[in-house]
Amino acid sequence: MISPSDSTPLADLDEWEDDLLRRYPEEKAKEEFRDYDAEARPGVREFYRLNHRYQTLDFVRKKRAEYLPLTKRQMTVWEALEYLNTLVDDSDPDIDLPQIEHLLQTAEAIRADGHPRWFILTGLIHDLGKILCLFDEPQWAVVGDTFPVGCQFSDKIVFHNFFADNPDSRTPEYSTPSGIYEEGCGLDHVTMSWGHDEYLYHVVKDKLPDPALYMIRYHSFYPAHKEGAYDHLMNEHDREMFDWVRKFNPYDLYTKSTGRVDVEALRPFYDELINEFLPGKLSW
Repeated sequence: MISPSDSTPLADLDEWEDDLLRRYPEEKAKEEFRDYDAEARPGVREFYRLNHRYQTLDFVRKKRAEYLPLTKRQMTVWEALEYLNTLVDDSDPDIDLPQIEHLLQTAEAIRADGHPRWFILTGLIHDLGKILCLFDEPQWAVVGDTFPVGCQFSDKIVFHNFFADNPDSRTPEYSTPSGIYEEGCGLDHVTMSWGHDEYLYHVVKDKLPDPALYMIRYHSFYPAHKEGAYDHLMNEHDREMFDWVRKFNPYDLYTKSTGRVDVEALRPFYDELINEFLPGKLSW
């Protein structure tokens, strides 16, 4: 676990996800307006202060250079699940479930609704990039709403005002809506803030269908799939794939429960599913 410091403002990683539920409740009238920034807990505010200060284009490029050779370790998907399980929310007084049970809850909800097998697998693995915490990365470089770097920070990003402390916001080249990118270039040509989404995408990018990869890579890109920002950087393929991201999002947000799942009873089904799409050891 990360040692306490100013780089660990959240009580636990689930606090960010709890805040997402507050910002994007399952039932919310379109005309309803709330000052979400003002209502956020102090730990969440501090988390985003750090995130928005330090997620620069230069920082992201350094992290990509460090992690994307994928030489940290070799693990099967199930070994990665068990490794992530060492990141139990010991500090959470309300829900004391291992990470693997949260992921199985998501996957089982997708399975119950009759979605394709690759969709179920995506639910199981979508948060595995959080093992970055176990490589001693600070929380603000692991979770949080994601966004492009190298262009103007959208005012649709939560706590947008904190970007005033980000040096990229004072770099003219990065301060236009498209920044270093061409309008309509497509998100594959856009550098996203660093975190668990981008990391896991690169681990599995040659092994899963495109809709699954978009779900993994952009499920935390709330400014786009919830607020409609950055459409000017997307191409038609992105827009088509974001329909899948939005289909996945409710399973990610609304399936967390205190109800326990029987991991051992479910394991044969998920072993078979993993071996179908992601057999053997993967490079992390």
